[in-house]
Amino acid sequence: MPSYSKQFSSLPPYALADVPKIKAELIDKGVDVIDLGAGDADQMPPPQTIRAIQDAVTKERFSRYPFQRGLPEFRTKIAEWTKLRFGVDVDPFDEVLPLIGTKEGIAHLPLVYLDPGDAAIIPNPGYYPYFGGTHMLGADVIEVPLRRDNGYLLDWNEVPANKLKKAKLLYLNYPNNPTGGVASDDYFKRAIEFCHQHGLLLINDNAYSEIAFDGYRPPSVLEYEGAREVAVEFHSLSKTFNMTGWRIGWVAGQNEAVQALAKVKVYYDTGVFLACQAAGVASLDVWEEFVPKQVAIFQERRDAAVEAFREAGFEVDSPKATLYLWVPIPGGEPAVEFARRILLESGVVLFPGTGMGGGGEGFFRVALTVPAERLREAAQRVAKVL
Repeated sequence: MPSYSKQFSSLPPYALADVPKIKAELIDKGVDVIDLGAGDADQMPPPQTIRAIQDAVTKERFSRYPFQRGLPEFRTKIAEWTKLRFGVDVDPFDEVLPLIGTKEGIAHLPLVYLDPGDAAIIPNPGYYPYFGGTHMLGADVIEVPLRRDNGYLLDWNEVPANKLKKAKLLYLNYPNNPTGGVASDDYFKRAIEFCHQHGLLLINDNAYSEIAFDGYRPPSVLEYEGAREVAVEFHSLSKTFNMTGWRIGWVAGQNEAVQALAKVKVYYDTGVFLACQAAGVASLDVWEEFVPKQVAIFQERRDAAVEAFREAGFEVDSPKATLYLWVPIPGGEPAVEFARRILLESGVVLFPGTGMGGGGEGFFRVALTVPAERLREAAQRVAKVL
């Protein structure tokens, strides 16, 4: 067998890669496992979505190659939704591209811009495709730490001048996974100005734009003046409509970047299953009636989990958005060791902060993917272990 590439060999190990095996062994022993690890909601997609895909798979045209153009109705619906939700006009064929989940688009976009010696600025902790898509090209990853004391905002002023000269991409993610941090209008405006000044493409991962609480309404970076020249934004149906396994999302924004990503994808895939795109149309059709019910479920869970983990002795912030709590680990125990110990001794799966980069050391993430009473029980079990 040939040797692995240098880039593959230098990928960091996945935190708690053995969790599925441990979880299965515990279940076989009769342990009642509560899984708060993956951000994989336990609810169903809208009934209209399910009916749409059931109908689509019975029609011959939906079984053909979608190619990158995909289903025109889906592109048009995305543009309509973007106008309705954010007040932003996007051309459905020049400034929108359907994706097989936003993960693949985020990881493939660096192929358009980065050569060895170039660089991307990414948050740490952050969603690992930001790192992987850059690292696998032999480009440099400029990691900027997210800190609790400044609301987990990426501070691009921390990037040294010599590294900034090599940068071509800036990744932002607000509302933020894993921290739950949110960004203000002023922050986005300053980010756009920074990207204009330094010739960067701003990549805003807005997968959690619809999971927000207490009256907070996350914006689109495309709302702000100057964004259309330097920014693209990724959206997903996964969290909003309980469609994580369906693998469907899109990117919208700067037309040259969107079209370039479409060209890259020609060499990697033939587009999103057309029946899934038809289901995407149905989902966006019921956005106004479905999403408030979805958010109410997550808000109830957030409130229950925050209260329960605080009662258990943890210092927990109540996030304005996302479906996660980002919790400091007491006592300085390493995150992976802490998460493994909690799983083995309590049957509760927690996600160690280092699973999203070294900047997550000292934290664990709780996914609000089980009912409120199970979240309370999980917090009680963790407290007993400690």
